[in-house]
Amino acid sequence: MIGLIVRKEGMSRLFNEEGKSIPVTILKVHSNVISQIKLMEKDGYQAIQVSAIDKSEKKQNKALIGHFKKNNISLKKLTKEFTVKDSELEGLDVGSELNVELFEEGQLVDVIGTTKGKGFAGTVKRWNFATQDATHGNSLAHRKPGSIGQCQTPGRVWKGKKMSGHMGHVQQTTQNLTVQKIDKENNFILIKGAVPGPNGSEITIQPAIKS
Repeated sequence: MIGLIVRKEGMSRLFNEEGKSIPVTILKVHSNVISQIKLMEKDGYQAIQVSAIDKSEKKQNKALIGHFKKNNISLKKLTKEFTVKDSELEGLDVGSELNVELFEEGQLVDVIGTTKGKGFAGTVKRWNFATQDATHGNSLAHRKPGSIGQCQTPGRVWKGKKMSGHMGHVQQTTQNLTVQKIDKENNFILIKGAVPGPNGSEITIQPAIKS
């Protein structure tokens, strides 16, 4: 299934025929180009490599510069791969451009983005831990996590223990969102609801896997 690399512009709302307000996220499609087609005979799997958003040569490494020049494609900032079936390869060539017509209104899609980074956070904010007593002798440990270990056996902290640390800035997939509207003139895709990531971040959108 072929997807697109888009940029999150922000949120707005639409009104349906009944006058009900529908929150939408505006996604801008920036020149998505097929930069490579991987085949089972040569690469061991079938996939379409899509590159998007123009980038200056000063900020690109030599390997990628050669990769794009070999296929007569302008330098791009991001590259993603989408596994495809034999039927989806028909009519696709290296250098051909993909646009908003890849999707249609009412279609279910999966959106993959990087969530907003929150910096260092304690267990109450990061993992929704309950706070300790506000009184009854507790004066310094209201938001502390409490005991993290066991007795002499095993005598260590288990790997994966929920503790304080870096919160956010992780890849997240939001499934089965609805394409509310497609603006072909301005290359906008309007998705119902919220998608992960701050405004201006790059996001991948593809047909829903579990629809």
